[in-house]
Amino acid sequence: MRIEYTVQIWKEGNYFVAHAMPLDVMSAGPSPDAARQALDEAVRLFVVTAKDQGTLEEVLTEAGYKLRDGVWAPPPAVAFESQSTAVAV
Repeated sequence: MRIEYTVQIWKEGNYFVAHAMPLDVMSAGPSPDAARQALDEAVRLFVVTAKDQGTLEEVLTEAGYKLRDGVWAPPPAVAFESQSTAVAV
């Protein structure tokens, strides 16, 4: 089974954080590659656990995935943006 996802990586302190969207699974490592590898393992464990609990299809469907030709495809991205907001403190 193949499940596609988009990865966002950013730096926090001395570590890099990798986020699998829209699965909402995250991991970290000392380099972007290490974070990416840790994320791959975290996604695999997430998928195996959901499958073992019998909830994988429900989890993927609720996250907006569609099964197409044997591949679970995420919802199409509309935009990736960086925004900010001002807050009075």
